[in-house]
Amino acid sequence: MSDQPAQHPIQLAYLIDDEAFDQKMYQRIIARTHLVGETRSFLAADHALDHLRTHPEEAVDAIFLDINMPRMTGFEFLEEATAELGPAFAKVCIVMLTTSLDPNDRARAERFDVVKDFLNKPLTAADVQHVAELVRQNAPPA
Repeated sequence: MSDQPAQHPIQLAYLIDDEAFDQKMYQRIIARTHLVGETRSFLAADHALDHLRTHPEEAVDAIFLDINMPRMTGFEFLEEATAELGPAFAKVCIVMLTTSLDPNDRARAERFDVVKDFLNKPLTAADVQHVAELVRQNAPPA
């Protein structure tokens, strides 16, 4: 059986988290769901933003974005990406990942139209299924 990309509701996902251990764990969880065709991982939000700038042709369906990272936080990433990348970036389904219990973080995330959900770490298979459903709901009609 061939593994055709159309079988995956999420063709391309970015995983942006500064914790290498979390990244490996999340990559395994994502792979086990069979809902994501390809995952690109970034340990720094500014690296992910640079990649988006230099690869505007990439159609990213979902971004799993940690809030608290050194150099550039998840919120700083959102501010710069939405300002620079405009409508193409606005179509991405972004899910914020956090260990924060601060209600202000959730309220701040909700101010961004591209943020579709706010999840507590660790990422689970059920979370990935939920994000795949969000991507399906936001997909343009065939």
